Amino acid sequence: MATQRQRQAAKRNVKKAAGKARQKKTISNMPKSTRTALGKQGAAVAQRKRTGASAPKTRAELYEEAKRKGLPGRSKMGRDELAKALGQQ
Repeated sequence: MATQRQRQAAKRNVKKAAGKARQKKTISNMPKSTRTALGKQGAAVAQRKRTGASAPKTRAELYEEAKRKGLPGRSKMGRDELAKALGQQ
């Protein structure tokens, strides 16, 4: 038999889990324009991978290259900014 305190803790945990589920940020909850942009970006990356592009194109790849070169402020840069700073655009 659960104590009063255990029941209260369980109730809190259930409420907390339900709240987090409502706040879940998935691609299906994003605006259509954002979903479209993400889809286009993903398709472009897939195309580059299929054609065997040698230059790093994803943000993660550009970030790793910037890290190797010691580029300051790289963590706050987006993909385009990293590419420009690395002289790839």
